Amino acid sequence: MTRTKSEPSETTKLPDFDKFWDYNQSEKTETQFRSLLETARESADRSYLAQLLTQIARTQGLQRKFDEAHRTLDEVEKMLDEGLRTAKVRYLLERGRAFNSSKHPDKARPLFLEAWELAQAAGEDSHAVDAAHMMGIIEAPGPALEWNERAIAFAERSDNARARGWLGSLYNNVGWIYHGKSEYGKALELFEKALELRQEKKQEPQLRIAKWCVARTLRSLGRVEEALGRQRELLAALEAIGEEDGFVFEELGECLLLLGKAEQSRPYFAQAHRALAADPWLAESEPERIARLKDLSSSLVT
Repeated sequence: MTRTKSEPSETTKLPDFDKFWDYNQSEKTETQFRSLLETARESADRSYLAQLLTQIARTQGLQRKFDEAHRTLDEVEKMLDEGLRTAKVRYLLERGRAFNSSKHPDKARPLFLEAWELAQAAGEDSHAVDAAHMMGIIEAPGPALEWNERAIAFAERSDNARARGWLGSLYNNVGWIYHGKSEYGKALELFEKALELRQEKKQEPQLRIAKWCVARTLRSLGRVEEALGRQRELLAALEAIGEEDGFVFEELGECLLLLGKAEQSRPYFAQAHRALAADPWLAESEPERIARLKDLSSSLVT
């Protein structure tokens, strides 16, 4: 599969805004995208402008500003015609993501399905994989596994670098599906494949996430001492660059608790609670998890 040029474009004369993405700093990314808007509006490249606006909408969705995201996408929708196939695929993806993130997966599903079909027809391999990956997120475990495996097969066959760039995330997603089914050995195989890919490409912070997933699965396999050692390595690496990760703190606490070291676990649970309770998405979607962290660290909370 190769990408075919589906519409006239002057994107070679304009900045590749996709390179500005920082998914951990959506507000900053939105600011950078908006700095390109005036130039985009002045250009004759309607596809570029429409695609840029879809990504602004995505940053708004990540900030949970769903009404703003939909208004931005309304502007894109008015621009679309038969010639702007790539822009339409990206519009469908972002409209679907906005619906899914605001807890309307039934509205998102037909949009992702249409994006999957249209992206393949347009030769947009990367966006096709993205659509299949989103179907893997919104579906129940059985169909989700099928969609993720479909996305992996599609990406592995593609000679498009961006499409193949999805493989690390896809291996990770399928790993978590198997983990959720308590098939920890299979999950570990997939997390190790993702880790190998991240190491090969020297991708940070994805590499740290891949290492965390491997360590987390080792705990599920009962290899708690090994898991603890790997989480401690991650903690040391984070401290060396002046960063922290609430999920690493949480796992350190869980491993120590399993090893009968409750007193040593409490400081880590306290740090995990402080960090993870500040995450709006996690606080909303997993309140029991946040409450448990607080309970486990209660002796340190004032």
